[in-house]
Amino acid sequence: MRALHWQRKIYLDGFAGKIPAIPANSIQLEQAAVRKMTPEATAYILGGAGNEQTVVDNRQGFEHWQIVPRMLRNVENPDLRIELLGQQLPSPLLLAPIGVLEMAHPLADLAVARAAVTTGVPYIFSNQASVSMEACSAVMGEQMRLFQLYWSRSRDLVTSFVNRAEACGCRAIVLTLDTTMLGWRTQDLALGHLPFLHGKGLAQYTSDPVFQQLLDDFLQQPPTARPSVTATTLRHLIGAVRRYPTGSFLKNLRSGRAMGAISLFSGIYSNPALTWVDLAFLREQTSLPILLKGILHPDDARKAVDYGMNGVIVSTHGGRQVDGSISAIEALPGVVAAVNGQLPILLDSGIRGGADVIKALALGAKAVCLGRPYVYGLALGGQEGVETVIRNLLADLELTLGLSGYKSLAELNPDCLRPV
Repeated sequence: MRALHWQRKIYLDGFAGKIPAIPANSIQLEQAAVRKMTPEATAYILGGAGNEQTVVDNRQGFEHWQIVPRMLRNVENPDLRIELLGQQLPSPLLLAPIGVLEMAHPLADLAVARAAVTTGVPYIFSNQASVSMEACSAVMGEQMRLFQLYWSRSRDLVTSFVNRAEACGCRAIVLTLDTTMLGWRTQDLALGHLPFLHGKGLAQYTSDPVFQQLLDDFLQQPPTARPSVTATTLRHLIGAVRRYPTGSFLKNLRSGRAMGAISLFSGIYSNPALTWVDLAFLREQTSLPILLKGILHPDDARKAVDYGMNGVIVSTHGGRQVDGSISAIEALPGVVAAVNGQLPILLDSGIRGGADVIKALALGAKAVCLGRPYVYGLALGGQEGVETVIRNLLADLELTLGLSGYKSLAELNPDCLRPV
Protein backbone atom coordinates (compact mmCIF):
# COMPACT_ATOMS: atom_id res chain seq x y z
CA MET A 1 0.00 0.00 0.00
CA ARG A 2 1.39 3.38 -1.01
CA ALA A 3 2.11 5.83 1.78
CA LEU A 4 -0.63 8.30 0.89
CA HIS A 5 -3.21 5.49 0.73
CA TRP A 6 -2.15 4.16 4.13
CA GLN A 7 -2.16 7.65 5.60
CA ARG A 8 -5.60 8.35 4.15
CA LYS A 9 -6.94 5.05 5.54
CA ILE A 10 -5.82 6.01 9.05
CA TYR A 11 -7.52 9.41 8.78
CA LEU A 12 -10.74 7.94 7.34
CA ASP A 13 -10.82 5.31 10.09
CA GLY A 14 -10.44 8.12 12.59
CA PHE A 15 -13.29 10.04 10.95
CA ALA A 16 -15.42 6.94 11.53
CA GLY A 17 -14.38 6.83 15.17
CA LYS A 18 -11.74 4.10 14.90
CA ILE A 19 -8.56 5.34 16.57
CA PRO A 20 -5.37 3.34 15.78
CA ALA A 21 -4.64 0.63 18.34
CA ILE A 22 -0.95 0.72 17.38
CA PRO A 23 0.57 4.19 17.97
CA ALA A 24 2.45 5.67 15.02
CA ASN A 25 4.82 7.55 17.34
CA SER A 26 7.73 5.31 18.39
CA ILE A 27 7.83 6.57 21.98
CA GLN A 28 4.10 6.08 22.44
CA LEU A 29 4.39 2.65 20.80
CA GLU A 30 6.99 1.57 23.34
CA GLN A 31 4.98 2.96 26.25
CA ALA A 32 1.84 1.12 25.11
CA ALA A 33 3.76 -2.15 24.80
CA VAL A 34 5.23 -1.78 28.28
CA ARG A 35 1.73 -1.42 29.70
CA LYS A 36 0.76 -4.66 27.94
CA MET A 37 3.79 -6.85 28.72
CA THR A 38 4.88 -8.52 31.94
CA PRO A 39 7.78 -7.00 33.90
CA GLU A 40 9.97 -9.93 32.80
CA ALA A 41 9.11 -9.41 29.12
CA THR A 42 9.66 -5.66 29.42
CA ALA A 43 13.08 -6.16 31.02
CA TYR A 44 14.19 -8.66 28.39
CA ILE A 45 12.91 -6.80 25.33
CA LEU A 46 13.63 -3.19 26.32
CA GLY A 47 16.68 -3.77 28.48
CA GLY A 48 20.28 -3.13 27.57
CA ALA A 49 23.71 -3.79 29.00
CA GLY A 50 25.12 -1.98 32.03
CA ASN A 51 23.73 1.52 32.52
CA GLU A 52 22.12 1.26 29.06
CA GLN A 53 24.01 4.22 27.62
CA THR A 54 24.47 2.50 24.28
CA VAL A 55 20.70 1.99 24.04
CA VAL A 56 20.37 5.77 24.36
CA ASP A 57 23.29 6.51 22.04
CA ASN A 58 21.87 4.31 19.30
CA ARG A 59 19.00 6.79 19.12
CA GLN A 60 20.92 9.98 19.79
CA GLY A 61 23.49 9.09 17.14
CA PHE A 62 20.89 9.80 14.45
CA GLU A 63 20.55 13.34 15.82
CA HIS A 64 24.12 14.06 14.72
CA TRP A 65 22.89 14.16 11.12
CA GLN A 66 20.21 16.36 9.60
CA ILE A 67 18.43 15.94 6.27
CA VAL A 68 18.63 18.96 3.96
CA PRO A 69 15.41 18.87 1.86
CA ARG A 70 15.42 19.90 -1.80
CA MET A 71 12.46 21.36 -3.71
CA LEU A 72 10.70 21.20 -7.11
CA ARG A 73 12.18 17.87 -8.18
CA ASN A 74 9.12 15.79 -9.24
CA VAL A 75 8.93 13.30 -6.40
CA GLU A 76 5.57 11.73 -7.19
CA ASN A 77 5.46 8.01 -6.28
CA PRO A 78 8.90 7.59 -4.68
CA ASP A 79 10.60 4.25 -5.33
CA LEU A 80 11.72 2.28 -2.27
CA ARG A 81 13.03 -0.78 -4.10
CA ILE A 82 16.54 -2.12 -3.58
CA GLU A 83 18.54 -5.16 -4.65
CA LEU A 84 20.11 -7.28 -1.91
CA LEU A 85 21.94 -10.59 -2.26
CA GLY A 86 20.79 -10.89 -5.86
CA GLN A 87 17.11 -10.36 -5.08
CA GLN A 88 14.98 -7.27 -5.69
CA LEU A 89 13.11 -6.18 -2.56
CA PRO A 90 10.20 -3.75 -2.35
CA SER A 91 11.89 -1.73 0.39
CA PRO A 92 15.21 -1.48 2.29
CA LEU A 93 13.66 -2.94 5.45
CA LEU A 94 14.35 -6.32 7.07
CA LEU A 95 13.04 -7.66 10.38
CA ALA A 96 15.94 -8.20 12.77
CA PRO A 97 16.32 -11.48 14.67
CA ILE A 98 14.85 -11.17 18.17
CA GLY A 99 14.60 -14.15 20.49
CA VAL A 100 12.00 -15.37 22.95
CA LEU A 101 9.07 -13.68 21.20
CA GLU A 102 6.67 -15.87 23.19
CA MET A 103 7.22 -13.32 25.97
CA ALA A 104 5.44 -10.75 23.80
CA HIS A 105 2.70 -12.88 22.21
CA PRO A 106 1.68 -16.59 22.21
CA LEU A 107 2.09 -16.94 18.42
CA ALA A 108 5.57 -15.43 18.67
CA ASP A 109 7.77 -15.90 15.58
CA LEU A 110 4.88 -17.41 13.61
CA ALA A 111 2.90 -14.16 13.79
CA VAL A 112 5.99 -12.22 12.67
CA ALA A 113 6.59 -14.62 9.76
CA ARG A 114 3.02 -14.13 8.55
CA ALA A 115 3.33 -10.35 8.88
CA ALA A 116 6.54 -10.49 6.84
CA VAL A 117 4.63 -12.18 4.02
CA THR A 118 1.75 -9.69 3.95
CA THR A 119 4.10 -6.69 3.99
CA GLY A 120 6.79 -8.13 1.70
CA VAL A 121 9.57 -7.59 4.24
CA PRO A 122 12.35 -10.21 4.70
CA TYR A 123 12.56 -11.84 8.12
CA ILE A 124 15.77 -12.95 9.83
CA PHE A 125 14.87 -15.97 11.96
CA SER A 126 16.34 -15.85 15.44
CA ASN A 127 18.65 -18.56 16.72
CA GLN A 128 16.72 -18.17 20.00
CA ALA A 129 13.28 -18.43 18.45
CA SER A 130 10.14 -19.61 20.18
CA VAL A 131 8.98 -21.33 16.96
CA SER A 132 11.24 -23.45 14.77
CA MET A 133 12.57 -22.18 11.45
CA GLU A 134 10.72 -24.98 9.67
CA ALA A 135 7.35 -23.95 11.11
CA CYS A 136 7.92 -20.31 10.20
CA SER A 137 9.14 -21.17 6.69
CA ALA A 138 6.00 -23.25 6.12
CA VAL A 139 3.83 -20.11 6.23
CA MET A 140 6.17 -17.86 4.22
CA GLY A 141 6.03 -19.34 0.72
CA GLU A 142 8.66 -17.61 -1.44
CA GLN A 143 9.06 -14.63 0.89
CA MET A 144 12.73 -13.98 1.62
CA ARG A 145 14.00 -15.22 4.97
CA LEU A 146 17.44 -15.52 6.52
CA PHE A 147 18.75 -17.38 9.56
CA GLN A 148 20.69 -15.84 12.42
CA LEU A 149 23.35 -18.18 13.79
CA TYR A 150 24.91 -18.18 17.23
CA TRP A 151 28.05 -20.28 16.92
CA SER A 152 27.66 -23.12 19.41
CA ARG A 153 30.49 -24.94 21.17
CA SER A 154 29.31 -27.95 19.16
CA ARG A 155 30.41 -27.72 15.54
CA ASP A 156 28.00 -30.54 14.71
CA LEU A 157 25.14 -28.38 15.97
CA VAL A 158 26.40 -25.41 13.94
CA THR A 159 26.37 -27.60 10.83
CA SER A 160 22.91 -28.92 11.62
CA PHE A 161 21.46 -25.43 12.06
CA VAL A 162 22.99 -24.28 8.77
CA ASN A 163 21.77 -27.36 6.90
CA ARG A 164 18.26 -26.86 8.26
CA ALA A 165 18.32 -23.21 7.23
CA GLU A 166 19.23 -24.20 3.68
CA ALA A 167 16.55 -26.91 3.60
CA CYS A 168 13.78 -24.54 4.67
CA GLY A 169 14.59 -21.89 2.09
CA CYS A 170 16.67 -19.35 3.96
CA ARG A 171 18.63 -17.12 1.57
CA ALA A 172 21.57 -16.33 3.84
CA ILE A 173 23.22 -17.04 7.19
CA VAL A 174 23.54 -14.06 9.54
CA LEU A 175 26.39 -14.95 11.89
CA THR A 176 26.07 -12.87 15.05
CA LEU A 177 29.55 -12.09 16.40
CA ASP A 178 28.81 -9.91 19.43
CA THR A 179 27.15 -12.49 21.67
CA THR A 180 29.88 -15.01 22.41
CA MET A 181 28.91 -14.30 26.02
CA LEU A 182 25.72 -12.88 27.45
CA GLY A 183 26.00 -9.16 28.22
CA TRP A 184 25.53 -7.69 31.73
CA ARG A 185 21.83 -6.95 31.28
CA THR A 186 20.84 -5.09 34.38
CA GLN A 187 17.07 -5.10 33.95
CA ASP A 188 17.05 -8.91 33.69
CA LEU A 189 19.48 -9.16 36.60
CA ALA A 190 17.25 -6.96 38.77
CA LEU A 191 14.48 -9.56 38.38
CA GLY A 192 16.85 -12.55 38.49
CA HIS A 193 15.15 -13.68 35.30
CA LEU A 194 16.68 -15.35 32.26
CA PRO A 195 13.99 -16.74 29.93
CA PHE A 196 16.11 -19.61 28.65
CA LEU A 197 16.22 -21.12 32.14
CA HIS A 198 12.43 -21.32 31.93
CA GLY A 199 12.59 -23.27 28.67
CA LYS A 200 11.70 -20.26 26.51
CA GLY A 201 13.39 -19.36 23.24
CA LEU A 202 14.80 -22.84 22.66
CA ALA A 203 12.69 -23.99 19.70
CA GLN A 204 15.61 -24.19 17.26
CA TYR A 205 17.40 -26.50 19.70
CA THR A 206 14.59 -28.80 20.81
CA SER A 207 13.62 -29.30 17.14
CA ASP A 208 17.17 -30.21 16.11
CA PRO A 209 18.25 -33.87 15.72
CA VAL A 210 21.88 -33.16 16.63
CA PHE A 211 20.85 -31.32 19.78
CA GLN A 212 18.60 -34.24 20.74
CA GLN A 213 21.52 -36.64 20.34
CA LEU A 214 23.71 -34.34 22.42
CA LEU A 215 20.94 -34.31 25.01
CA ASP A 216 20.84 -38.11 25.11
CA ASP A 217 24.55 -38.12 25.89
CA PHE A 218 24.23 -35.26 28.38
CA LEU A 219 21.55 -37.07 30.38
CA GLN A 220 23.94 -40.00 30.90
CA GLN A 221 26.35 -37.74 32.79
CA PRO A 222 26.21 -37.02 36.54
CA PRO A 223 23.89 -34.07 37.30
CA THR A 224 25.45 -30.64 37.62
CA ALA A 225 24.71 -28.03 40.29
CA ARG A 226 21.03 -27.35 40.83
CA PRO A 227 19.15 -24.39 42.35
CA SER A 228 17.80 -24.65 45.88
CA VAL A 229 14.35 -26.25 46.01
CA THR A 230 11.59 -23.79 46.85
CA ALA A 231 7.96 -23.43 45.88
CA THR A 232 9.08 -21.01 43.17
CA THR A 233 11.67 -23.49 41.89
CA LEU A 234 8.99 -26.15 41.56
CA ARG A 235 6.60 -23.78 39.79
CA HIS A 236 9.28 -22.82 37.29
CA LEU A 237 10.25 -26.46 36.82
CA ILE A 238 6.67 -27.40 35.99
CA GLY A 239 6.44 -24.51 33.53
CA ALA A 240 9.63 -25.53 31.76
CA VAL A 241 8.50 -29.16 31.47
CA ARG A 242 5.16 -28.08 30.02
CA ARG A 243 6.93 -25.98 27.38
CA TYR A 244 9.04 -28.89 26.16
CA PRO A 245 7.59 -29.62 22.70
CA THR A 246 7.74 -33.43 22.53
CA GLY A 247 6.72 -36.25 24.84
CA SER A 248 4.25 -36.28 27.69
CA PHE A 249 4.52 -34.05 30.73
CA LEU A 250 5.07 -36.97 33.12
CA LYS A 251 7.65 -38.61 30.87
CA ASN A 252 9.66 -35.41 30.53
CA LEU A 253 9.39 -34.72 34.24
CA ARG A 254 10.64 -38.18 35.22
CA SER A 255 13.38 -38.34 32.60
CA GLY A 256 14.63 -34.84 33.30
CA ARG A 257 14.70 -34.21 29.56
CA ALA A 258 13.19 -30.73 29.64
CA MET A 259 15.53 -29.44 32.35
CA GLY A 260 18.39 -31.32 30.74
CA ALA A 261 17.78 -29.44 27.50
CA ILE A 262 17.99 -26.15 29.39
CA SER A 263 21.22 -27.17 31.10
CA LEU A 264 22.78 -28.42 27.88
CA PHE A 265 21.82 -25.25 26.03
CA SER A 266 23.31 -23.09 28.77
CA GLY A 267 26.64 -24.87 28.40
CA ILE A 268 27.00 -24.88 24.62
CA TYR A 269 24.94 -22.05 23.09
CA SER A 270 27.93 -19.78 22.39
CA ASN A 271 31.68 -20.05 21.92
CA PRO A 272 33.87 -17.17 23.14
CA ALA A 273 36.99 -18.87 21.71
CA LEU A 274 36.00 -18.11 18.10
CA THR A 275 38.46 -16.36 15.79
CA TRP A 276 38.43 -15.22 12.18
CA VAL A 277 40.07 -18.49 11.17
CA ASP A 278 36.93 -20.39 12.21
CA LEU A 279 34.95 -18.73 9.43
CA ALA A 280 36.52 -21.15 6.97
CA PHE A 281 34.65 -23.99 8.68
CA LEU A 282 31.31 -22.21 8.27
CA ARG A 283 32.09 -21.43 4.63
CA GLU A 284 32.68 -25.15 4.05
CA GLN A 285 29.27 -26.05 5.49
CA THR A 286 27.11 -23.90 3.23
CA SER A 287 26.89 -22.27 -0.18
CA LEU A 288 24.54 -19.62 1.21
CA PRO A 289 25.77 -16.03 1.54
CA ILE A 290 27.20 -15.29 5.01
CA LEU A 291 26.64 -11.90 6.62
CA LEU A 292 28.58 -10.90 9.73
CA LYS A 293 26.40 -9.12 12.30
CA GLY A 294 27.97 -6.93 14.97
CA ILE A 295 30.70 -5.22 12.91
CA LEU A 296 31.60 -1.76 14.28
CA HIS A 297 35.33 -1.28 13.59
CA PRO A 298 36.65 -0.52 10.08
CA ASP A 299 39.43 -3.10 10.44
CA ASP A 300 36.86 -5.82 11.16
CA ALA A 301 34.93 -4.71 8.08
CA ARG A 302 38.08 -5.10 5.99
CA LYS A 303 38.62 -8.57 7.45
CA ALA A 304 35.08 -9.52 6.45
CA VAL A 305 36.08 -8.76 2.86
CA ASP A 306 39.41 -10.57 3.20
CA TYR A 307 37.74 -13.68 4.61
CA GLY A 308 35.24 -13.94 1.77
CA MET A 309 32.08 -12.91 3.57
CA ASN A 310 29.07 -11.70 1.61
CA GLY A 311 27.94 -8.75 3.71
CA VAL A 312 28.15 -7.05 7.09
CA ILE A 313 25.55 -5.75 9.51
CA VAL A 314 26.66 -2.76 11.55
CA SER A 315 25.05 -3.44 14.91
CA THR A 316 25.41 -2.99 18.67
CA HIS A 317 22.85 -5.74 19.35
CA GLY A 318 20.48 -2.95 20.31
CA GLY A 319 22.85 -1.88 23.10
CA ARG A 320 22.37 -5.23 24.85
CA GLN A 321 25.97 -6.41 24.89
CA VAL A 322 28.58 -3.66 25.43
CA ASP A 323 27.50 -0.63 27.42
CA GLY A 324 29.38 2.50 26.35
CA SER A 325 30.23 1.24 22.87
CA ILE A 326 30.06 3.41 19.78
CA SER A 327 26.53 3.61 18.39
CA ALA A 328 25.68 1.81 15.17
CA ILE A 329 24.98 4.93 13.10
CA GLU A 330 28.24 6.53 14.30
CA ALA A 331 30.18 3.42 13.27
CA LEU A 332 28.54 3.23 9.83
CA PRO A 333 30.64 5.78 7.86
CA GLY A 334 33.91 4.16 8.90
CA VAL A 335 32.67 0.70 7.94
CA VAL A 336 31.38 1.98 4.61
CA ALA A 337 34.75 3.55 3.81
CA ALA A 338 36.61 0.39 4.78
CA VAL A 339 34.44 -1.92 2.66
CA ASN A 340 34.59 0.50 -0.28
CA GLY A 341 31.63 -1.03 -2.10
CA GLN A 342 32.91 -4.61 -2.03
CA LEU A 343 30.10 -5.90 0.20
CA PRO A 344 26.55 -4.79 1.00
CA ILE A 345 26.28 -3.10 4.39
CA LEU A 346 23.17 -3.20 6.54
CA LEU A 347 22.50 -1.17 9.67
CA ASP A 348 20.82 -2.52 12.79
CA SER A 349 20.18 -0.81 16.17
CA GLY A 350 18.19 2.36 16.74
CA ILE A 351 15.89 2.49 13.69
CA ARG A 352 12.60 4.09 14.76
CA GLY A 353 11.33 6.12 11.80
CA GLY A 354 11.60 6.96 8.13
CA ALA A 355 14.16 9.71 8.71
CA ASP A 356 16.45 7.18 10.43
CA VAL A 357 16.30 4.94 7.39
CA ILE A 358 17.10 7.81 5.04
CA LYS A 359 20.09 8.85 7.14
CA ALA A 360 21.43 5.28 7.26
CA LEU A 361 21.08 4.82 3.50
CA ALA A 362 22.57 8.23 2.75
CA LEU A 363 25.61 7.25 4.82
CA GLY A 364 26.10 4.08 2.78
CA ALA A 365 23.89 1.32 4.15
CA LYS A 366 22.10 -0.81 1.56
CA ALA A 367 19.27 -1.72 3.97
CA VAL A 368 18.29 -1.50 7.62
CA CYS A 369 16.99 -3.97 10.20
CA LEU A 370 14.01 -3.11 12.39
CA GLY A 371 14.08 -4.60 15.88
CA ARG A 372 12.23 -3.65 19.05
CA PRO A 373 9.38 -1.67 17.41
CA TYR A 374 7.95 -4.72 15.64
CA VAL A 375 8.05 -6.62 18.92
CA TYR A 376 6.02 -3.81 20.49
CA GLY A 377 3.50 -4.24 17.69
CA LEU A 378 3.50 -7.99 18.32
CA ALA A 379 2.76 -7.45 22.00
CA LEU A 380 -0.09 -5.05 21.24
CA GLY A 381 -1.76 -6.80 18.34
CA GLY A 382 -0.08 -10.02 17.24
CA GLN A 383 0.36 -10.38 13.49
CA GLU A 384 -1.79 -7.32 12.74
CA GLY A 385 0.25 -5.28 15.21
CA VAL A 386 3.51 -6.23 13.47
CA GLU A 387 1.99 -5.42 10.08
CA THR A 388 0.86 -2.01 11.31
CA VAL A 389 4.30 -1.11 12.68
CA ILE A 390 5.90 -2.10 9.36
CA ARG A 391 3.36 -0.19 7.27
CA ASN A 392 3.73 2.89 9.46
CA LEU A 393 7.51 2.86 9.07
CA LEU A 394 7.38 2.31 5.30
CA ALA A 395 4.80 5.10 4.88
CA ASP A 396 6.97 7.42 6.96
CA LEU A 397 9.99 6.48 4.83
CA GLU A 398 8.20 7.03 1.53
CA LEU A 399 6.76 10.40 2.56
CA THR A 400 10.00 11.64 4.10
CA LEU A 401 11.97 10.58 1.04
CA GLY A 402 9.66 12.47 -1.31
CA LEU A 403 9.35 15.53 0.91
CA SER A 404 13.15 15.66 1.10
CA GLY A 405 13.29 15.93 -2.68
CA TYR A 406 14.26 12.41 -3.72
CA LYS A 407 12.32 9.98 -5.87
CA SER A 408 14.43 6.87 -5.28
CA LEU A 409 16.72 5.53 -2.61
CA ALA A 410 19.53 5.36 -5.16
CA GLU A 411 19.72 9.18 -5.09
CA LEU A 412 20.71 9.25 -1.41
CA ASN A 413 24.31 10.02 -0.49
CA PRO A 414 26.19 11.90 2.26
CA ASP A 415 25.55 15.21 0.49
CA CYS A 416 21.87 14.80 1.39
CA LEU A 417 22.80 15.28 5.04
CA ARG A 418 24.42 17.92 7.21
CA PRO A 419 26.51 16.81 10.19
CA VAL A 420 25.63 18.49 13.49
